[in-house]
Amino acid sequence: MEYSMHIPRQTRGLLANALLATSMLLSSQAMAQTASPVPATVVAAAARTPELSTFYKLAQQAGLTASLEATGPLTVFAPTDEAFKAVPAATLDKLSKDPELLKSVLTYHVVPGALKAASINGNSSLTTLNGAQLAASKAGDFVTVDDGLVIKADLIAGNGVVHIIDRVLMPAVKK
Repeated sequence: MEYSMHIPRQTRGLLANALLATSMLLSSQAMAQTASPVPATVVAAAARTPELSTFYKLAQQAGLTASLEATGPLTVFAPTDEAFKAVPAATLDKLSKDPELLKSVLTYHVVPGALKAASINGNSSLTTLNGAQLAASKAGDFVTVDDGLVIKADLIAGNGVVHIIDRVLMPAVKK
């Protein structure tokens, strides 16, 4: 036995629209859950990146938070926690006791302007926030700054970009 149900045309249209709206709502919610918003600043990007917790903590200690929250744009070559662990204990101790030296080292990792990895070509010299020159180079997909390798590039923030590097870069000592 076959049952047939007659649904008026207007009701079918309403049902179709309701199904379409529900589908779109569920789809947009799924996209919102998977896409994380762009952090407002390079400091916020560092704060939300687990492997940059030491860099973030030291930037706060050096009083750099306001500078890194500025309008920018800025490019930060941020060393990982592992990179900081590789720095000799005596050097870290010296940095922790000398805020100006710490600030000098950290600002050596920051360049004015938003510099994405794709825009680094061949060998170039970048002027850092501490006034020193940082050597940047690119070979194929590999980007280096001084002797540090960019291991994760182009973390976009509202006021610039962060590149995660595998070393703590040390500026040349002024004589």
